[in-house]
Amino acid sequence: MDEFMQAAIDEARQGLAEGGVPIGSVLVHDGRIIGRGHNQRQQRGSVVLHGEMDALENAGRRPASVYRESVLYTTLSPCPMCSGAIVLYGIPRVVIGENRTFQGAEAYLRAQGVAVEVVDSNACRDLMTTFIGRHPEVWNEDIGV
Repeated sequence: MDEFMQAAIDEARQGLAEGGVPIGSVLVHDGRIIGRGHNQRQQRGSVVLHGEMDALENAGRRPASVYRESVLYTTLSPCPMCSGAIVLYGIPRVVIGENRTFQGAEAYLRAQGVAVEVVDSNACRDLMTTFIGRHPEVWNEDIGV
């Protein structure tokens, strides 16, 4: 397992331990993590703190050039909101842990020139499958259903 995807999985597990949706993300620049986060909608009562948004927030303000040279790792296929932020900041590559439990806006990302790689991680899929089975109402709220 790639060390950066493992860091995203660790974030997802932290979110789950806090009572949230197990989705984690890390932003990597020049081979080091500059931002990490996990879904915190339940924990913080937030409408926007998906894992990717939390990682971007925790990376802090950066020059545009940093985003254009970064890779975002996320345990689940990014939703339209998170995909919009990826495109807005010009992040050129996204590595996705899994997209079987939720097919996000990958087509949009690709159409905008973002390189999208799906790892199809069993660990990522198991986290989501178990969570969705136990908390379908929380999951449906998280994705706007």
